[in-house]
Amino acid sequence: MGAQWKQKGREASANAKGRIFSKLAKEIIIAARDGADPNGNARLRMALEAARKQSMTKDTIERAIKKGAGLTDGTIQYDSVTYEGFTPHRVPVIVECLTDNKNRTSANIKGLFRKAQLGNSGAVSWDFSHIGSIDASPPEGKTVDPEEAAIEAGAQDLEAGEDGSTIFYTNATDVDSVAKALGELGWAVSSAKLIWKAKNPVTTLDDAQRTEVEAFLSSVDEDDDVQNIYVAL
Repeated sequence: MGAQWKQKGREASANAKGRIFSKLAKEIIIAARDGADPNGNARLRMALEAARKQSMTKDTIERAIKKGAGLTDGTIQYDSVTYEGFTPHRVPVIVECLTDNKNRTSANIKGLFRKAQLGNSGAVSWDFSHIGSIDASPPEGKTVDPEEAAIEAGAQDLEAGEDGSTIFYTNATDVDSVAKALGELGWAVSSAKLIWKAKNPVTTLDDAQRTEVEAFLSSVDEDDDVQNIYVAL
């Protein structure tokens, strides 16, 4: 995998769906600080694509945009905080949070890492690439070559995604332009975002160790302030 970790089956419960919507709304609020118009705000445009993919309602999206852009009474101040460390069995992990209370988040993350190892800034990020990731499906009814599309759109690399989609990787500064280019080529872009992709994924875990790592990641993901988890698996 080597990119963003996603909890298996988490969409199955209403509580989990609520957490996903909360995370998406926070990202929209943060992105809308730089403007409420997605045409001129690449981060907001990517956040909206992710929200629509999860079937977030139009009203919920609009409320989040207004909050972030300061168009409602009362403001919410979210800060981005990133933690680095190792899961059980020494697998590098990066945890991105959005929080309105850094002290609370810090205490929660330290508690979650009791059976793991929390490091300082830079402890593991040197072994990850900070790049763009675009999930796109080919034009319906057409036979296309994903590698050719990657070259035409300006992507740096690609790999097979789920359900026939392709993950295109880009330089961090090119994710928005490549996503637009893929759309112009007829590809349906379902998400476009910045990620941390592991350079050297760990491949030595046995089944029991992997289960323990997955359980740890699930517990971290359930924290309301955690937005994204990237693990070297």
